[in-house]
Amino acid sequence: MNIKQIAMRLTVAGAVLGLSACANMSAQDRNTAIGAGVGAVAGSALSGGSALGTVGGAAVGGVIGNQVSKPTR
Repeated sequence: MNIKQIAMRLTVAGAVLGLSACANMSAQDRNTAIGAGVGAVAGSALSGGSALGTVGGAAVGGVIGNQVSKPTR
């Protein structure tokens, strides 16, 4: 793992921790942010640190996090 990959993972982890600490976020918003962060890290790890893998992972993770806590009607 090179320094660029380490920096990317630390940045994403910091963003996830920062967003998850927001007190005025709804549960769905919080889960969306956490899902995007986890997805970005997973996408980066699976793609060898490529930007496309990281962004794709963030998008998929965000959608999953959003849908997991979606209110039922």
